[in-house]
Amino acid sequence: MTARTLALRYIAFALLATAGNLAVQRLVLGAIDRAFAYHLALLAGTMVGLVIKYALDKRWIFADAERGLAAHGRKFSLYTLMGVATTAIFWGAETLFWLTWQTQAAREIGAILGLSIGYVVKYRLDRRFVFNSGGAAS
Repeated sequence: MTARTLALRYIAFALLATAGNLAVQRLVLGAIDRAFAYHLALLAGTMVGLVIKYALDKRWIFADAERGLAAHGRKFSLYTLMGVATTAIFWGAETLFWLTWQTQAAREIGAILGLSIGYVVKYRLDRRFVFNSGGAAS
């Protein structure tokens, strides 16, 4: 796979995961009118984005052919661990925009900015520590 194809796939998958994340956040924020709704929306959206991105990255970015519950469990755990720091970047940017402007548009702009930065960092971490068995992105 060429570097251009890899980059275009990664960007497309990041956009899909971001759309899933933000859609779930909107659903949660629209359904719950409580003080903790924002935090629940962040968590639910992040989980949906994580699962979408893992499935797509494993197959289409890193060409990881390992199968089985043990392999998936180990890789998904590492994938999630690599996402902790990048999630802090994403949540920090989203929360900063929310606290500064208090609008849904600002919150989503902050989320997109934070996710964009986080995904660049995450790709490098995943390539090095999670999918390091010589797949397409190595």
